[in-house]
This record gives sequence, structure tokens and C-alpha cells, in this order.
Amino acid sequence: QVQLVESGGGLVQPGGSLRLSCVAPGSIFSIATMGWYRQAPGKERELVATITRGGDTNYADSVKGRFTISRDNLNNSVTLQMNSLKPEDTAAYYCNAHTFHVVDYWGKGSLVTVSS
Repeated sequence: QVQLVESGGGLVQPGGSLRLSCVAPGSIFSIATMGWYRQAPGKERELVATITRGGDTNYADSVKGRFTISRDNLNNSVTLQMNSLKPEDTAAYYCNAHTFHVVDYWGKGSLVTVSS
């Protein structure tokens, strides 16, 4: 299946910032919502933030006020700006595109490690 292309991630100290970006290939049409999910070792995948085509956003309580999601509809891209990072934010972050045809596309995952 077609995959989304992610970039960003890496190692950062607590309190630092990172930026994740994701682009959906042109072969993916009618994207309704784009977003980011994360999965820490030994835990279930969880929602981080989503954004609709109209710009409505939704954030997990744990990241509100620290993370900001934005989207470029023309380029089918989504960005997650992560500030004030904490060790508990350490996880693999996955980009998601959900279409109006109720099909989900995913990226391969970007590792974010928050450690001193």
C-alpha cells in the first residue's frame, strides 16, 4: 500500500523542541483528516493530534499547549511542532491520512527520543 513520507525526529534533551513533517504522495486523493499517532515500547498506539481539511484540530491531553499541528492542503502535508518535550514523549511517531472513502494511510514511523 502507498505510504506517507515522514521526516524529522531524533534525539533531544528534556525541554527541547523537534519538528516532524509528513507528505502524502499525489496518488492519495480526498484526504479528510491528517494526524500523528505515537507508540512507546510496550504500549498501544495512541493519538497525538489530528487536523481536518478545514483546520479543526484535536490534541491528546498530554500534549496540549506543547505540540502544534498544522497542514498544507495544497501540498497534502502535515507538520507537528513539538516544544517542551518530556521523557514520556519518547516514542515512534506515525503520520496518518484518513480519506473521505474511509481508507487510512500510514508512514513508516519516526523515532523521537527525549533524554538527557
